[in-house]
Amino acid sequence: MDYFIMLEEVLLTNKPKDKINKFNSFYKMFLNNELTFNNNHKAYDLIEPSYATFLDIVKPMELPKIKNFNTIEGKKYLVHTILHIEYSAIDLALDAALRFKNMPIEYYKDWLEVADDEIRHFLMLEKLLAEIGGEYGDFAVHKNLFEAMQDTPDFLRRMAAVPRFLEANGLDQNPKIMLKLNSNMDAFNSKLLDVLAVILEEEVDHVLKGDRWYKYECDRLNLDYDSTYLEIIEDVFPGSTKRKMDLNFEARKKAGFSCDVLKVLSKKEDCK
Repeated sequence: MDYFIMLEEVLLTNKPKDKINKFNSFYKMFLNNELTFNNNHKAYDLIEPSYATFLDIVKPMELPKIKNFNTIEGKKYLVHTILHIEYSAIDLALDAALRFKNMPIEYYKDWLEVADDEIRHFLMLEKLLAEIGGEYGDFAVHKNLFEAMQDTPDFLRRMAAVPRFLEANGLDQNPKIMLKLNSNMDAFNSKLLDVLAVILEEEVDHVLKGDRWYKYECDRLNLDYDSTYLEIIEDVFPGSTKRKMDLNFEARKKAGFSCDVLKVLSKKEDCK
């Protein structure tokens, strides 16, 4: 069986349970070296996200403005929001492992590992949501992560913009959510904190994988890591290098970011 054909079928499957089951079968074959690689395969055109058939997609400004996470409705919305990020991240990892050809086998191994992690995160959050009577699809969602995937069909921009920008932003936001949950501790928040702690630890590795392959391509093209990165993210996300970002310096350093880039993004004179 061909790696790319099978993986594309997994990615385009539109129901979470079916997608996960197909991925597990595919991943087992990959780990057992049972797949061939036809590098002439052309990946599908990015037209709409795989979840478009079962989720209500709206613009980000049209999403509910729920800020009180102490109520059941607030808890449902918070978990649902993170759940959608994780489901979107599954597709992002699968697309990265599908779209780019003639890469070292370690590259495909890395992004399938990321997909496997994101699936596990999704399932943990889905279970928590079910505990309070919710399910995926209860709230409208946006497709910002899919649009970032559409905007980065080339390898260097993808590695810069998705793992090294969007996923890295998660390293900054996760601790803030955890801090808010800690200030209103109850049994459910305790369970959610445990899941978020797992996600934070593993997302550092995901960003680091993106960092590795971003630098791999920069080396191949003889490009400077930092200036190229800043140019790309400003192009893909206009204004991103101009605003002051509140960064998780410790996590970002572990994930491969240089002090020079951290100072530019945070508008600080040091990166401590």
